[in-house]
Amino acid sequence: MSPDIPTISSARLTLRPQVVEDFPAYLAFLASPRSAGMGGPFDVRAAWGMFCHDLACWRLFGHGALMIGLTASRQCVGQVGINHGPLFPEKELGWLLYDGHEGHGYATEAALALRDWAFATLKLSSLVSYMAPDNAMSAAVAKRLNGELDPAAPREDADDLVYRYRAR
Repeated sequence: MSPDIPTISSARLTLRPQVVEDFPAYLAFLASPRSAGMGGPFDVRAAWGMFCHDLACWRLFGHGALMIGLTASRQCVGQVGINHGPLFPEKELGWLLYDGHEGHGYATEAALALRDWAFATLKLSSLVSYMAPDNAMSAAVAKRLNGELDPAAPREDADDLVYRYRAR
């Protein structure tokens, strides 16, 4: 499988393929305490592996991560992606925002755009989001995306909450 990595536009955002120049900001996020809900903080080796995983998913599964850019300024404010592989029991819609960019609706807008792309393009019947139980901000995003808690969903971490999104 060798899909083209899409660029997806929404009202304020451009979701674009990652480039190596995105790694320093990605590393800064993953090395910070803000990544605790993902199992972090991570060192540079682990962060690089995750960055490469995000790109490799496109080749392996036909989906992966996209960087979240503000269309007006082209500033990269985070990442949204569909994860898969041995650490993800189901295809997972995930997002992260860099420090200072929370509270503007960017995560919701980006995740909605990628979720809708995945349902339309990949013909998926559902996606899930895994999150730490104390991650109230991500839970609020999941609810805005019409995610429903799925206590029966398989998960890698028994404590994670799982929100499920169904294709309409």
